[in-house]
Amino acid sequence: MNEHPELDGYESSDKPLRSKRLTMLTRVVVVLALVALVLPGIVTTMTVSSSTAQAACAAWIAFEVDGASGSEARFEILGPSGVGWECYSVGAFGGDEHIASLGLIPGPPRLPRSPSLDS
Repeated sequence: MNEHPELDGYESSDKPLRSKRLTMLTRVVVVLALVALVLPGIVTTMTVSSSTAQAACAAWIAFEVDGASGSEARFEILGPSGVGWECYSVGAFGGDEHIASLGLIPGPPRLPRSPSLDS
């Protein structure tokens, strides 16, 4: 008894359905499409993170360091607190100094309250 009568008379040819050239072209198009979808998100995330880190670092420097001529936020893989954004003072007496770790996704700084503001 035949399990698949609809296949009676079918002779398999071991020829692939698509050529190697068409298969390679399809793969290249798929990889380019994925890059086109993911790359803008990565660029946008890095741009927003960089501007947020710069603003947070400037706030930390204004609060923490007297005499610094500026601030610099850097993304570091092996920074003082591991992977993330680090804040450094620039131009202060004694050279650049690490001020704060801003984390992997920087946000507004959480500055300690000043005792003069409590009264």
